[in-house]
Amino acid sequence: MTSPIGCGEAVRRLWEFLDGGLDQRDQRQVEEHLAWCLRCCGEVAFARELRGLLRTRTGIMLPDDVRDRMERFIEHLGDGTEERGRP
Repeated sequence: MTSPIGCGEAVRRLWEFLDGGLDQRDQRQVEEHLAWCLRCCGEVAFARELRGLLRTRTGIMLPDDVRDRMERFIEHLGDGTEERGRP
């Protein structure tokens, strides 16, 4: 087991996690966090659904500026969040 991370850190790493862009250690940390945090699992599910919807509607990947805005929004969600759902 790696060092646990909080919601804020998990949310900050969300897009890299979804893109498979994290190193093995960081990937494990996010996966371990998601194993117990229902709130962050919801964030991941939302991000996956949104990306899928955008791809089917436009047929292209998100433009960099849109992705940047979404990342800032998700980072804002992680600011000062309480870790919920942890046993």
